[in-house]
Amino acid sequence: MLFTGSDVVAPAYANGFAVPAYNISDFGMLTAVLDASEEVGSPVILLIHPDDWEFVGDKFLAAVFAMAAASSVPVAIKLDHGATVEQAAAALRHDFTSVMIDGSLLPFDENIALTRDVVEMSHLVGVSVEGEIGTIGPRDPRSLAEMKDFVYADPAQARRFVDETGVDMLAVAVGTAHGVYPAGFVPELKLDIIERVTDAVGIPLVLHGGSGAVDEEVSAAVKRGIAKVNISADMKTAYYRKLREVLADPAQREPLDICPPAIEAVRDVVRHKADVLASAGTSHHYDYRPAGVGQRRWVSGKATVQH
Repeated sequence: MLFTGSDVVAPAYANGFAVPAYNISDFGMLTAVLDASEEVGSPVILLIHPDDWEFVGDKFLAAVFAMAAASSVPVAIKLDHGATVEQAAAALRHDFTSVMIDGSLLPFDENIALTRDVVEMSHLVGVSVEGEIGTIGPRDPRSLAEMKDFVYADPAQARRFVDETGVDMLAVAVGTAHGVYPAGFVPELKLDIIERVTDAVGIPLVLHGGSGAVDEEVSAAVKRGIAKVNISADMKTAYYRKLREVLADPAQREPLDICPPAIEAVRDVVRHKADVLASAGTSHHYDYRPAGVGQRRWVSGKATVQH
C-alpha cells in the first residue's frame, strides 16, 4: 500500500525502529525487495535515483507504483538524491510519495534555499521531503584519502536547517559513505553526533550509506533517532555476485534458471536488514483505514483515492 515518506517513517521514529530504503534499478530487485518485505512484515521505501530513473524510464515506474500499491506492507516511493528543483518537480508530476533533495555539497545557505524551495513545492501536494547536511563523500570512494574529506553533521546547523526549511526528515553525515568502501576502511558511526542532532531537531534522522556499516552500530544508531536507512551496495553486490556465479556456467541461458538465485540473494539481504533495523513485524504500527473503491493513496496521514 502506498504511503508518503513521512507516514512510513513517523511510526518508526515513534517506536524505535528504522525503515529500510532500497535503491531499485530493475524488476528483479523490485520483486525481491517487496516480496521479502511482505514476508517479514516490514515497511519499505523504494528509492529511485535520477540516474536510475533515466536508465529504467517512465514505463518502469508504472510497474513500481502498481506493485507498491498492491503490497500488503506500507511502501513509499521516493526520489533519491534529487539535485535540482526541476528533478523534484518531475518526481511530483509522476506521483512519487516522497522526495529527497540533496544540497549538501552546496554552501550551507544555498543548501537551505534549495531545500526550502523543494519543501514549499512538495508540501503543496502533500508530499514529504528529506534534506541532507554534512557530506559523506563520493559514491564508491577509491582511497582512504577520500574518506578523510567528510564533514560531519553539526547539531546547531541541523537545528537551523530544519527551522528554516521545514523538512520532514534529515539525512546526516555521521561516519558512513555511499557505495563500497575502499580496502582497509571500516566505517565507525558517530553515535554521539546522532544523539545530539536528534535532541536538537526533533524529527526523524536518515542514515545514508547503510551498506557495509557494522550491524551492531547501525542498530545502536536506530535506538538514537535514525528512522530510515538507505541500502544500495549490499543489495546490488549480492544480486550481481549471484548472477556472476550462475553465468559462470556457459550452459546457462534461460532467465528462469539465471535470475531466481539472484532474486533470492536480494531477499536474504532484505530479511537481514529488517532484523538489523528492527523493522520486521512492525506493520501493526500503521493505520490502514479503507479509502473506498479505487487505489488507496496516503497523503499527510489522510487516505485519498486515485481512480
